[in-house]
This record gives sequence, C-alpha cells and structure tokens, in this order.
Amino acid sequence: MAIKRPARRQKVVDTKSKNNDTEVFEQTLRPKSIKEYIGQSKIKEHMLVYMQAAKQRKEPLGHTILHGPPGLGKTTLAHIVASEMNSQIRLTTGPAIEKPGDLASILTNLQSGDVLFIDEIHRLRPAIEEVLYSAMEDFVLDIMIGKGPSARSMRIDVKPFTLVGATTKVGSVSAPLRDRFVHNFKLSFYNHIEMTSIVNRSANILNLSIEESAAHMIGCSSRSTPRIANRILRSVRDFAQMNKEENICESRARDTLKSLDIDGKGLDATDREILSTIIEKFAGGPVGLSTLAAATAEEEQTLEDVYEPYLLQLGFLKRTTQGREVTPLAYAHMGLEVPGGVVQEAML
Repeated sequence: MAIKRPARRQKVVDTKSKNNDTEVFEQTLRPKSIKEYIGQSKIKEHMLVYMQAAKQRKEPLGHTILHGPPGLGKTTLAHIVASEMNSQIRLTTGPAIEKPGDLASILTNLQSGDVLFIDEIHRLRPAIEEVLYSAMEDFVLDIMIGKGPSARSMRIDVKPFTLVGATTKVGSVSAPLRDRFVHNFKLSFYNHIEMTSIVNRSANILNLSIEESAAHMIGCSSRSTPRIANRILRSVRDFAQMNKEENICESRARDTLKSLDIDGKGLDATDREILSTIIEKFAGGPVGLSTLAAATAEEEQTLEDVYEPYLLQLGFLKRTTQGREVTPLAYAHMGLEVPGGVVQEAML
C-alpha cells in the first residue's frame, strides 16, 4: 500500500501551470521569462548562459544569491529561474525558518531540480545556516536526534536543488554561507528608458491606454524601482477610472503624482523633509544619523535603508565621517540658494 505523504506546509508554485484566479492577479505583472525581464542586462546575459549550460548537463542551476535594494526584481528573477529550468519553486523567508527541523522538512520535500527561494536570507539563524551548509554542498542533511548523552547524528540525503537567496543586506550574510553560492548578482537601479519600458509593459498587461509622455513621467518618478512604478501606475489608473478617462495622458499622470506628493525626481514628502531638515536646521550638515532621525521623527534603520540609498544615488546626499551632508544638487532641487561655502567646497 502506498504511503501517503504529509501535506507540504511551504508555499508551492508550479511555474508550468496557468492560473487565472483573481488571487494571483497582482502577480501577473511579473515577467515570466528572461526575455520579458527588462533591465539588468549583464545579469540576464550571465544567467542565460548558466541556465542553458546546466540544462545541457541535466543538472540544477548552481546556488545563486541576489542582492540589492528592495523592489528591483529579486523575487521575479527567482521565479524566472524556476520557469526557465522547467521546475517548481518553493518560497519561504529567513525569519520563517525557526528550527533546523523546519529547514529539514522543506528540503526533504523538494523534488530533483526544484528551486528553493529564501527571501531575507541574511536573517537566517546560525543554527539553520549550519544545517544548510551540507545541503548546499553535498545535498545531505546532518541533523542531531535527541538531546544529552542519548543524542545521535543522522545523515539524510536530499535531492539536488537550486537555492536562490535574496537579501537587501549582503554584508549581513555570514561569509561561510555567502561563499557557498556559485553565482552572486547585484541588482542595480534602472535608468529612465528601462523604467518607461516597464511602465508601458505593465500598462499593456492591465489593458490600459497610456501616452508615451505619461509613461515616461511615471517612470522618472518611480525612484528607478519597478515595484514603485507599478504601484504608481495602479494609482494613476484608479484616478483616471474615477474621472471616466479612457486614456492616461500626461496631465493625468502629473495630477496623480501631485496628489501622491511625488515630484519629478521621485522624491516624496519624507525625502524632501529629510533634505530640508538638514538644510534648515543643521546648515546643510554634517549631522549624525541619530540626530537626523530624532529631528524627522523617523527610525534610524528606516532612514538608512529606505530613504538614503535613493538620495545618495541622485547625488543629493553624501555620507561623511562627521555625518550626513546635502549637496548643491539638493539645494537646486529644493529651489534654494546654495551657500557660498557649499559651492566652494563642491568645486574643490
């Protein structure tokens, strides 16, 4: 008599099946293949080579870590790997794996060639990482059964799989774990041309008629991040719908962005408050992170992880040993006159 296997507790996505349920509608904007994926050209080029080579050898893709700011497409790339490799993907997060037994349960339920995607992999506990080492290298699990003098070690084979880890803090991933990944990719911010293409693609999927100038405006105001572009596009769609507008024009995009308090560079009210606080209260800086957090009523971690990366990318902010300083570009964007000392320093 066949043994009935227990139901899997982890989320399973079969990339070979099609589901039109409203439950998965929000995921339809994700590219399904490497050719549909816009931007990150160098990463796509390398991943395509690695995946084709692995398929020719009839092996799983080497373990891959993806890192970069949130919203740039790490989860999407993991789904694409599973799709391109004709396999299933199992989704979990670092904090969700609390005990070695949790990881063992996931790994023993994997089929050959499956993709295990661990988001926020930098938050894995050390005890979990130690179990993961042998699974990644030798496809075996070394676990301890029992406690005290009666404890014994047990080795369990797992089927060959691909681990795809995603993190916004690759420096927080321990060196032993990081070194076990075969492929290491850093996702970068997107340029305006790529962002406009992403907006046009999403509009097409959502059956929206949008002018090129409106798509460009939304793309330029999305902080070079596809997730934000799709969120803004949905907001513009809702405003257009409630105003009975069948076509999204530039004026509709501009009015919606103004209503959302987002400017042409993608800065929101908090971004501008950070810049104005440094300029008005601290004479342009330098100011320490803790002081800036207290002055803006934001958490230090939020400032450092959410707001600073984009302000640094635009060149509006710089980090020094003394603290944060704004640049002449920030003064110009805020419509303020640049103090003489700041101009002189920028010229040096």
